[in-house]
Amino acid sequence: MRDEGLDLAISAAGGVGSLARTLGISQPSVSNWSRVPAERVLAVESATGVPRDRLRPDLYPDNPADDAAEAIDEIDLLRAREYDLLAHLLGRAPTAETLEALRGLKGDSSPLGMAHIALADAAARIGPEAASREFFDLFIGLGRGELLPYASFYLTGFLHERPLAAVRADLTSLGLEREDGLKDPEDHVAILCDVMAGLAGRRFDAQESAERGFFERHLKPWAPRFFADLEIAPSSRLYRAVGAVGRTFFEIEADAFEIGD
Repeated sequence: MRDEGLDLAISAAGGVGSLARTLGISQPSVSNWSRVPAERVLAVESATGVPRDRLRPDLYPDNPADDAAEAIDEIDLLRAREYDLLAHLLGRAPTAETLEALRGLKGDSSPLGMAHIALADAAARIGPEAASREFFDLFIGLGRGELLPYASFYLTGFLHERPLAAVRADLTSLGLEREDGLKDPEDHVAILCDVMAGLAGRRFDAQESAERGFFERHLKPWAPRFFADLEIAPSSRLYRAVGAVGRTFFEIEADAFEIGD
């Protein structure tokens, strides 16, 4: 039987599969948990927003104020979750579970909030088979998809060019290794968003300056154009809304980094 903390994390993540994908582990691994393992507490907290003292009160009974300075800033936690959302949707075809989670998205009257509402509405009007077919047409296709979501292609017109080498160099400097079985080059937009989620959520042992540098070198020069293209791609229905979320969020990110000068 799962304990309350694990149930809260699974609910916040949108299901067992979503939590597993966010953590980068297999779904059966999470399914076999009876509680969040000690070594996964901080990662689950970052991915779901459920505080550590709710996940494992036996390990973090008081969550004292002295630890507040070490906790992840709420804004950074929200940013990490936004990058996680984009990485998930751009890295694999949506499942029924993913669509159900998207339908529960809420938003306010801000541009990003309205983009979330539009994404929830788009998810409510499409089924998993149609969403999977749309993903195939956009990013895979027979020979190639309508869009090639790679930094090298957008910046040079070709795949496997210098932008990919630059990404690989920065991943090495961050101590990140290529996952076994990974088919896409590391300059795929989903992989870059996944790295940004890790940096924003303080999941990596990296200096804070690494986050801004990674964004400005590997995403800012081309990803806004990719999201704009996604909004108008012929096959886009659900992904038109994904493009709007990405474009709006990246505008906010770019402005925030500039203000930080």
